[in-house]
Amino acid sequence: MKQFRVAVATMTAVVAVGTWATVGRGQTQSPGAQASAPPPAGLSQGLQVFPAIEGWGPLKDGQNAIEVGYFNRNKDQVIDVPIGPNNRIEPGGPDMGQPTHFEPGRHYGVFAIQVPKDFGNKKLTWTLVTNGQTTQVALATVPPYWIDFYKNAAKGNTPPVIKFAERGPEYSGPPTGIASTLTATVGAALPLTLWAKDIPDTYDPEADLPADQRTRDRDNAARAARGRGPAPNFDITAASGSGGGGRGFGRGSQADITVTWKVHRGAASNVTFAPASVPLNDGGKHDIFQEAKSTATFSAAGEYVLRAQVNDKSGDGGGGEQCCWTNALVKVTVK
Repeated sequence: MKQFRVAVATMTAVVAVGTWATVGRGQTQSPGAQASAPPPAGLSQGLQVFPAIEGWGPLKDGQNAIEVGYFNRNKDQVIDVPIGPNNRIEPGGPDMGQPTHFEPGRHYGVFAIQVPKDFGNKKLTWTLVTNGQTTQVALATVPPYWIDFYKNAAKGNTPPVIKFAERGPEYSGPPTGIASTLTATVGAALPLTLWAKDIPDTYDPEADLPADQRTRDRDNAARAARGRGPAPNFDITAASGSGGGGRGFGRGSQADITVTWKVHRGAASNVTFAPASVPLNDGGKHDIFQEAKSTATFSAAGEYVLRAQVNDKSGDGGGGEQCCWTNALVKVTVK
């Protein structure tokens, strides 16, 4: 039974990755298309940024949301695309909370779009034009993309819970709006403080597997993360239990919780985080919030949106299982 649950979670993730894996210049790929691997990062610059649908599911208030990320194929090129013809979501946009700042690599669940429960077979399209190349992704609520934002059925894992004030509201899972609004002054360090806690996996789906099978799964996950195919006799049904690999190619974090600050909107060259990443260890006290302190210093006035990415030990993208991590957006007005 455990292996069956893992297989379902893995195959759902494999379907999801197909949305962005093969979208090329001027092409649109709809949910339901499949691909075996993401396009490899290639040149230092000059390549596209691919929008990526992570999946959709119910929020805690009962509304549905489509969770979206991106993949910047350039190894070194950071790209900024303002909201408008080259960065638009339609119909109803062009602005639906998407980022305007794109760092190299794969970035999971950076924003979410709330949709009605009766959204049906409608779809939204996110179009990005980067380095003169157009990529698009269809955002829809089709069954193969359904995910549980708040619990990984294969492991019993849940996303970290965070808050921006000791007695403030709690957040977990996809970002569904601005969680905190701050004001800063050019050149002055702005405190960025949040509190986080996380309940670890409640069970291990590979506990009944032989030791050599678990080792082989971990090795195959590492090969996938390096853009290589699996070794012979790779068992896809067990991959999602490998701890740091699986579909999302995420590497498991060493800390119980890792808080990482990123720029969602605004010129990142104007923002310095110190530190950009804060590891937290709860010493086994999983129900107690741990404080994560950082600062952001801005070199230019303007409106910025920062993103707090909070991972548990499953790492980026939840180890590829589309659960469990938390993203939250913070708006900063700099004067």
